[in-house]
Amino acid sequence: LKIAPPPEPPGFVDCWRDTYAQTRAVDPAVTLREVDGPPQVRVEEMEYSSLGGFRVGGWLVRPRKGGVLRGLVVGHGYGGRAAPDLDPPVAHAAVLFPCARGMNRSARPDLPATSAWHVIHGLKHRDTYIHRFCAADLWAAVSALQAAVPAVGPQVDYLGVSFGGGMGALALPWEERFRRAYLEVPSFGHHPLRLTMECDGSGQAVRVYCRHHPEAAQVLAFFDAATATRYSRVPTLFGCALFDPAVPPPGQFAVHNAHPGPKDLVIRQAGHFNYPQEAQDNQLIRHRVEAWLA
Repeated sequence: LKIAPPPEPPGFVDCWRDTYAQTRAVDPAVTLREVDGPPQVRVEEMEYSSLGGFRVGGWLVRPRKGGVLRGLVVGHGYGGRAAPDLDPPVAHAAVLFPCARGMNRSARPDLPATSAWHVIHGLKHRDTYIHRFCAADLWAAVSALQAAVPAVGPQVDYLGVSFGGGMGALALPWEERFRRAYLEVPSFGHHPLRLTMECDGSGQAVRVYCRHHPEAAQVLAFFDAATATRYSRVPTLFGCALFDPAVPPPGQFAVHNAHPGPKDLVIRQAGHFNYPQEAQDNQLIRHRVEAWLA
């Protein structure tokens, strides 16, 4: 709880505000195609345009009865998303489940689909790094959701886990259309610390890359979830783990600690790891998220 965010690189705010402005200028040009789903909800494959004209794919899920009173964008982990979640923690909501560019319904031949390659794609420069575009895709998701379902209103909520938590932390500060958020075991917090810590998955891929390309650390500084969160005014509930082999806990807590509030914290015993009390923790966190987003 004492871990502060790392130093901010010059031009950090201007970089993100410029990226946001470029993204908001893109017409989402939403397309929808209904697919099979349970009778109580309408499930549609959705595509929309984002930064650079990229067509992001995902799913839109909304109730067939009772109407839509709100919107929710849900980011996924670095394993991708093969299908939408049909039991979101909010009622009467139109829920958009976008796939990060390069993955699942946003796959493209020139982009990597696995986390170890995805996380280092374009890392030679801040303007080309894929995380810049993935964060932008979340802003475009808000535009797409509001265009497809005007009943969601002027503000929507955000929920993201792991990779989706880190991308949410990068996106939330610059987007006034987000009302509330939940970030669980958020990744990409405090890169200088992350680069010193053994871990699995995408974090290890970045460590190996930076070992051979130390100059990449200067690029990563622009994509630090803890640095970005200092500018967030979106009320956010954080779910941080005391043990996590994939996302080092000090990085997770750095994201929470940097947020100026309003905020709250729920502790997981472990993340990215199975343990005996996992189901109990999941149930407790579900209740906390439902209350936070209510």
